[in-house]
Amino acid sequence: MTNNTILVVDDELGIRELLSEILGDEGYNVALAENAEQARNYRSQTRPDLVLLDIWMPDTDGITLLKDWSNNGLLTMPVVMMSGHGTIDTAVEATRVGAVGYLEKPIPLQKLLNTVGQVMRGGKQQKSSSTLSLSNLGHSGLITDLRKKLEQVENLKIPVLLTGEPGVGVEHCARFLHRPNTAWVAPESCSFLADSPLAQLEQARGGLLFLGEIGDLSKLEQKGLLLLLGKLEQYGVRLVCATTRPLAELTAQGIYHPKLFEILSHLCITVPPLRAHREDVPEMANQLLSGWIESGEISLMHFSTAALNALRNYDWPGNLAQLTSIVHSLSLTCTGNEISVDAVQQALIFSSREAVSIVSDIPLNISLREARDIFEKNYFEKLIEQEGGNMTRVAERAGLERTHLYRKIKTLGIKPRGQNY
Repeated sequence: MTNNTILVVDDELGIRELLSEILGDEGYNVALAENAEQARNYRSQTRPDLVLLDIWMPDTDGITLLKDWSNNGLLTMPVVMMSGHGTIDTAVEATRVGAVGYLEKPIPLQKLLNTVGQVMRGGKQQKSSSTLSLSNLGHSGLITDLRKKLEQVENLKIPVLLTGEPGVGVEHCARFLHRPNTAWVAPESCSFLADSPLAQLEQARGGLLFLGEIGDLSKLEQKGLLLLLGKLEQYGVRLVCATTRPLAELTAQGIYHPKLFEILSHLCITVPPLRAHREDVPEMANQLLSGWIESGEISLMHFSTAALNALRNYDWPGNLAQLTSIVHSLSLTCTGNEISVDAVQQALIFSSREAVSIVSDIPLNISLREARDIFEKNYFEKLIEQEGGNMTRVAERAGLERTHLYRKIKTLGIKPRGQNY
């Protein structure tokens, strides 16, 4: 028997009773709500392990309720949508907002049990708001415009290139373009492009392949990516690439393959840095905090108004990765029920400590790429030294995904001492 609780939200009495009986027989605790208001009231008092949510309800539709939970930091449990009149567009929208699955009525018994079992096995907190997604990055004009651009291109088949500073959340945008119930493939490195460039296409067949940094590709890897681009249609794969590097400059310098740049630049979307939409920071910080509270990792607490203002006024050179790291640190070290402005200011100072200049001693009689390599090598060696080899902290301070960091230091020939993963 299990202690997992499933909330069933459906305006049809017969559906509620049937699902309650089936799931109850499987050992689940079942809570019932006949409309969005009852579901909101239940969610405000406790957190279910799974929600089965009907899309079409008389008072508030399921998509709207899903968005409300997401915007208020309450989408910390997996939600599977249900509908007797569903379309693929509705499923796509629900997945973008945060749903983990979609069931079409009438729901076959085995399909229901398989879906519930998979979600439960996948973890009780598949969509925790302690991990930000595009659906909860705020409501500023910049983020609203970003969502509109992604919606406009979501049904196109051509590759998408996402550009932006390290840590801005390009993977959130890629996942926004991912269609439900299809493959999502995001290899940790692009080295496969040199050895077997088509290796990931079969795995991603019919779905989306995300390459997290294509600005550092070797000449051989660039040729492999060109070959892969020519096979996308054959495998039905949507390719989304991302880079923090200026590909136009690299192409002009002869470092990047011009044909590859031409293809990738056909559809390019820039993800704004956090400082450009800092008005969203207080809401994002509250959502992160709510996620860790809901998961039971921290006790009930909140930010003071002054603390939120301090977070908003910071420049965030590490973008979303840095914001997540700082809010997490503040939540773990807070001794009361309020995170003060003093605590925030100390955390921000600590985050930017020892901002040592390492620009000097770079000769001017070398190419820009060589100068950049010297700078990056010195930069990462200094961070690794300051963090005692803790690569998680190095990644947070640099505003990079850990897999990108490992690839970067390997390319630069850095061998961290006493790595702590």
